Amino acid sequence: MLPDLENYLLTQGLFVLPTPAGAYYCVSAPDPTLARIMLRAMMDGESSHRLTLENLISWSQVDEEETLETLYKAQTMGWIEGFEERHAAPEEIIEQLLPKLLPKLSGSGKVILADYQGFSIYSLGFSNETAIYLSAISADIASMHERRLNILHDKLEFWTSAWALVDAAGNSQVGFWPIYIGEHRFVLVIGGVPHLNQPVLTQLIWALNKRYGNLNG
Repeated sequence: MLPDLENYLLTQGLFVLPTPAGAYYCVSAPDPTLARIMLRAMMDGESSHRLTLENLISWSQVDEEETLETLYKAQTMGWIEGFEERHAAPEEIIEQLLPKLLPKLSGSGKVILADYQGFSIYSLGFSNETAIYLSAISADIASMHERRLNILHDKLEFWTSAWALVDAAGNSQVGFWPIYIGEHRFVLVIGGVPHLNQPVLTQLIWALNKRYGNLNG
C-alpha cells in the first residue's frame, strides 16, 4: 500500500536540485542506483525542474511506489532541496568555470581536478611539479578503489569513496574524491581542509554533467 503522497514529496511546485551531499553522492561511484539516476536527472538541462510526481516517475523509470520510496530516502539523507525560484545551470564552458568554482572547495586554496589518466585538467595552489605527481597518484588511487569496491562496501561496509593522506594526528594533508560522469572518471584533489558542503559543488557536478554526461542514456 502506498503511503500518503504528502509524506514523501517536498512542497509541490518547488524547483528541486541536489544538495552538495546529494550531488557528490550521485557521482561518487559508477553503479547507477535508482537514487543516483534520480539525482542526476535533476541536473539534466539548462535549469532546475519542478518537483512533480510525473517528473519523478519519468526520471526514475520505475513504478510510483518505488519512485516515492527513493525520493523519501533522498530527503532523509539530505540529498535534495527545493527552491521557490528556478535555478539556471552554469552557462560558461567548463574551462571558464573551473577557476571560479574549484578554489572555493579548499580551505588552503590548493585544489586539482584530474582526469582518469592522471593528467591535471585544472590546478591551483600546488606547484606545477606537485600537481603532476598528485594527478598521477589520483588515477592510481581511483583505480585501486574500483578494484576493491566490493570488499570496501559489501564486506567492510565502508561507504565513502574518498581517500586521504593524513599526518600523525589523523589530519588530512591531501584528499582524493573520485567523480564519475557518464563514461568519464575524474578525481578532485584537495590540499588541507575540504569545503565541499556548499552550492559550488553542485554547480561543479552540474557543469561536468553538461559537458561529459549522457543523462538520457
